[in-house]
Amino acid sequence: MTPLSPLERKALKARAHHLSPVVLIGDAGLTPAVMREIDSAIKSHELIKVRMTGDDRAARVAAYESICATLTCAPVQHIGKLMVLYRAKPVDPAAVAAALKLRRPAGPRKTKKQLAQQATTKPDGKLAGRSTVKTAPRTTPRVKARIKRT
Repeated sequence: MTPLSPLERKALKARAHHLSPVVLIGDAGLTPAVMREIDSAIKSHELIKVRMTGDDRAARVAAYESICATLTCAPVQHIGKLMVLYRAKPVDPAAVAAALKLRRPAGPRKTKKQLAQQATTKPDGKLAGRSTVKTAPRTTPRVKARIKRT
């Protein structure tokens, strides 16, 4: 797997902040059963947290690197006994083709004002009905009253 850029890692750390550990590695360490469990969790969730018990920091770092190398997942974060791992789900070509069909045609988007003008324009290019622009009176009655008093 290609290494993650700093911005990708930052975004993944933010997504992982609220996650709970999915897999707990006990005193037995990295057994084949634990590796299968981590692999199935990564397949279904893409981004997971793993908690490893034990006080030996070197063993935790070695396990972290071993998991990433064996399962071809990207290391996101390792803080104390928590490890965050990421592996993108494989892309389904049929899903991509369906998503492309649903996309809007390319081109500039129209504003609400442009859509309203298009709806009120006659085929000859002139506006249908009254103009939508309202002009405010030059002076309000209050202002006229003040002007007369002074």
